[in-house]
Amino acid sequence: MADRASLKFVGFIFATVTLVVMLTTGMVVKGYADGAYSLESAPVASR
Repeated sequence: MADRASLKFVGFIFATVTLVVMLTTGMVVKGYADGAYSLESAPVASR
């Protein structure tokens, strides 16, 4: 069985990754809401 120190470290890593993913997702959603990104494809001007 794993010791508590290792489990705390693994939990900290998972919590950090989860927080980073949540912040990134929130920033992307805010960007879509503000209109910085668009789902529609723009026509290419070089053709």
